[in-house]
Amino acid sequence: MARHIIDEASRCLQCKIPKCKEGCPVNTPINEAIKLLLEGNIRQAGEILFKNNPLSVVCSLVCPHEAQCEGHCILGRKSTPVQVSTIENYISDYYLHHFKPSVKINPDKKIAIIGSGPAGITLAFILASKGYDITIFEAHDKIGGVLRYGIPEFRLPKNILKRLKDKLLAMGVKIRPNTLIGPVITIDDLFRDGFKAVFIGTGVWKPKKLNIKGESLGHVHYAIDYLKNPQVYNLGKRVCIIGAGNVAMDVARTALRNGANEVYVMYRKGPADITARDHEVKFARIDGVKFEFYKQPVEILDEGIKYVKTEVIINDQGEKQIIEVEGSQDIFPADSVIIAISQGPRDNIVSNTKGIEINSMGLIITDEYGRTTREGVFASGDVVTGAKTVVEAVKVSKRVALAIEEYVNNHY
Repeated sequence: MARHIIDEASRCLQCKIPKCKEGCPVNTPINEAIKLLLEGNIRQAGEILFKNNPLSVVCSLVCPHEAQCEGHCILGRKSTPVQVSTIENYISDYYLHHFKPSVKINPDKKIAIIGSGPAGITLAFILASKGYDITIFEAHDKIGGVLRYGIPEFRLPKNILKRLKDKLLAMGVKIRPNTLIGPVITIDDLFRDGFKAVFIGTGVWKPKKLNIKGESLGHVHYAIDYLKNPQVYNLGKRVCIIGAGNVAMDVARTALRNGANEVYVMYRKGPADITARDHEVKFARIDGVKFEFYKQPVEILDEGIKYVKTEVIINDQGEKQIIEVEGSQDIFPADSVIIAISQGPRDNIVSNTKGIEINSMGLIITDEYGRTTREGVFASGDVVTGAKTVVEAVKVSKRVALAIEEYVNNHY
């Protein structure tokens, strides 16, 4: 492994204008880190990466690298790009083992972070390093949010989250698990108890429905729920996933690792319209996932899915349009059905709080620095943007950290 890392790092051209850095949403200085690594300064390399992105060890595993850092590597124009992700992971993983944070808490600068997903963890690291007294409120028993309950173990080993938690605790961050903010403890309670600012990073955990007959049957499940704990589900041998995004690929591959013999992805469009990353689709195929294209579910039955065949045509406006093929209705046999057509936010907080405005999709409205319509309350991550990448949550949360600092310093 180490030899492979060195070989890859040695391929880096150390461009004066590093395209890999430009291609990264958080401008990861991987070229600088690679140079330090080859010079024998791996801890310094890790420190640079961590300060730029506290979730560097995570992003190096789950980012769409082919469209970002690696996709912009100049070597990729005529050959194979440097495997930036592998090098970044090696350095970041090493640094996390040796990183010994110090505690310097100012009890007069209490900040409440609701949700411990990518946005919340990023913010906690940044503000705790500057002496803020951080409390994370997590609705589940363990931290991580979508990192733990939405990304399968084979893509993101969960021991990474334990290590991140240990570092947060070592920095003096307090964590309250199994605490749902909104119905019992409210935003008003947090301000009453001395928190100077509140951050909402609760993600999107409310699955979207197909709104067809049979959706409440016992063998039907939602992807975001299934991924939380796949081991408790008895799916049978033949499983069909409805939807073709990245989550659908994760669910399909997870089902194959948890007892299913046959797993199918049903999609109303064709291969060219799949919303999942090409990389994820290829891995799904390698794992044995099969695809059923141009099929639109119309009802879920005990024995499977009633569907109608579809065609994609170009209408007079030059737009793609899906039409149903008359007389093509049939039944696709399945022991279990998993619906993976995206998810939205829950309203635990906004329904119990005055002054926080949301849009038509239930997402919290903020400015570019995460300021909500209520003073002192900030938000970022999927609860603001809808389901996005981890690195996008990190990018915005870095701006939010600056806004919270400015707010606290100006008001207290």
